[in-house]
This record gives sequence, C-alpha cells and structure tokens, in this order.
Amino acid sequence: MSSGSSRREFLGTAAGAFAAGAVLLSVSRAGATPAEQEEAIRRVVGNAPVRPGKIALTLPPLSENGNAVPVEIRVDSPMTAADHVKSIHVFTEKNPQPNVVDVYLGPRAGRASVVTRMRLADSQTVTAICALSDGTFWSATASVVVTIAACAEEL
Repeated sequence: MSSGSSRREFLGTAAGAFAAGAVLLSVSRAGATPAEQEEAIRRVVGNAPVRPGKIALTLPPLSENGNAVPVEIRVDSPMTAADHVKSIHVFTEKNPQPNVVDVYLGPRAGRASVVTRMRLADSQTVTAICALSDGTFWSATASVVVTIAACAEEL
C-alpha cells in the first residue's frame, strides 16, 4: 500500500468521523436568569436605590434578528461639572452575560446619549441604569421580541 493511499484512507476516515460528530452536535440558547441580571445590577449600584426616570431607553418592539438590535440610551442631564452622568449600564435577563454595555461619561461629553447595537439571545426585557454625579441611580426598561435569536452555544 502506498503512502498516498493510506493518506486518502485517513482523510476519508477523519471526514466521516467529523460528519458523524457534527450530526450529534446540538445547539441551544445560552442565557442568564433574571436573578443573575439582578446580581449584575447590584455589582454596579451596590445597595443604593434605583429609581425609574431621567433615562430613556429605546429599542424596537420587534427585532427580526437578535444579532444586531439597535439600542439608544439618553439621560436628561445638563452635563456640567456639578451635575452630570458618570456612567450608563445596560443589562439583559436572558443573554449569556447579563451586563452588555458599560459607558463612562464626564461633563466634557456634552450630552448623555449613546447609540449602539447589541446581540440578544431571545425575546426579553432590557434594563438601562445610569449613575449621576450626585450618587443617585436611575433606570428604564424596554421589552423586545426577537424572532431569530443570537448567542447560541454548543452543548
């Protein structure tokens, strides 16, 4: 038997084993729980109260593809040295990692507004929290229905 023949046999066997393994591979959505989302929020705010208001979170109510969901966060703030937004955080309840976005600002930012895209593992409620220079935390939530989920992981 020539070395070319054994090489072909090996490659054929390896390809067959790979194909058989690929058939047995299953994919499922990876996701955090609402409790993990709450824990991630507590890591940011500690024991401080989080009040609704001052922050606007805009998401489409329906997203056909969870791989690139547009999100806009705006905070009502004069952005002066004495009164400004220090940070904005976005949390999800069903993504593999509940803390998806952290943005740090200062008075020189001029305005507290962020526009980006994020991946969403499933239909869920998204929470945005901002920290102000006076030590207070404010929040807003928005729900989005995702028809094609992102963030799938192998088992």
